[in-house]
Parts: sequence; structure tokens; C-alpha cells
Amino acid sequence: MTLSLRKVVCYQEDVLIEGGKVAPVPLQLFAVAAVIRNPWAGRGFVEDLKPEIHAVAPVLGELLTSRIITMTGGGDRIEGYGKAAVVGTEGEIEHASGLIHTLRFGNHFRRAVGAKSYLAFTNTRSGPNAPIMIPLMDKNDEGRRSHYLTIQFSISDAPAPDEVVVALGASIGGRPHHRIGDRYQDLAELGSTHG
Repeated sequence: MTLSLRKVVCYQEDVLIEGGKVAPVPLQLFAVAAVIRNPWAGRGFVEDLKPEIHAVAPVLGELLTSRIITMTGGGDRIEGYGKAAVVGTEGEIEHASGLIHTLRFGNHFRRAVGAKSYLAFTNTRSGPNAPIMIPLMDKNDEGRRSHYLTIQFSISDAPAPDEVVVALGASIGGRPHHRIGDRYQDLAELGSTHG
């Protein structure tokens, strides 16, 4: 089993004004997505997904990580990160999940950015031009709400019914006028250290 890659799509967004107010530092959002043939397409219910996960996920992890690191100018610049997969209508949510919920995929990105946090994620099933939504969080601090962001874009011809779109997202910066506090403030106000 080898990766059948149809195309790679790159996305960038620079937020200069938010809420009618100029951002002190522009927020930069980046995403890179691979459109691949679903490795389980046309096979009916497959009990053991592991062979295809082991063959495809590491290749995707390396490819997408390399692209997004190049786009952002280096892993040290990335502050927020996340991942997503959208499986076409002939596939299962488990197919989308299998390709991104393995350390063989995510550890490429984690290592490249020096992260401590887990990768925020979505896995959905849809058709061409579906919204690809990649939730982000701070790579080192899960409670830092300024970096709770979502990158949303679409690919007009993907995923086809027998395809999967697999994507990574990154931010340089957080929301420009963050003012809702962090998780730790809530915990202190509620008199708790857990939550």
C-alpha cells in the first residue's frame, strides 16, 4: 500500500483588522492539505485498519509538516497548531480518524514545532467544497485562550467520494484583541485547580 496523492493545497490568511480595530501585530494563519485516495475505498468494512495507517500516515505527516514549516518560515515561529481530516461520502469517519489520530502522523508536526500540547483536531465526512475546519491551540499551553482559533477553507473538487483530505494548520500569533482571559483565571475565580 502506497500513498495515492492527487494534489496538495496551501492556504494563508493575514488578519490586519479585527473588530474595526487595527491589529497591533497581524495574525497569520496557515494550512496545508493533501487530497489522497482513501486507502480503504471500495473494500467494504475493513476490520484491521493498521496496515494502511502505518503505510500512509507517516508519509502524510512528513509531507504536510515539511510544507507548513516552509510556509511559516520555521517551526519556532509557529504558536498555535492543529489538524483535520475530511473523508469522502463512500468512506467512514474511522478512515479520517485513522490517518490523523496516530503518533506516526502527528509526531512529525509536534517535533518540528517543539510542542508540548496535543494537536487539536476535527474529523468529518462530506463531499467536494466541504468546509475544512482546523481548530488550533497554543502548542505549549492548552489553557492559553488567545490561541483558540479555527482555520476554515475549502477545496472545490475535494474530497471526492473515494478520497480523504488531510490537513495541518498553524498560527503565528493569537487573536489580535484577545480579552476573555485564560483558563487559569477561571479556575482561580472558581476556587479550583482542576477543571
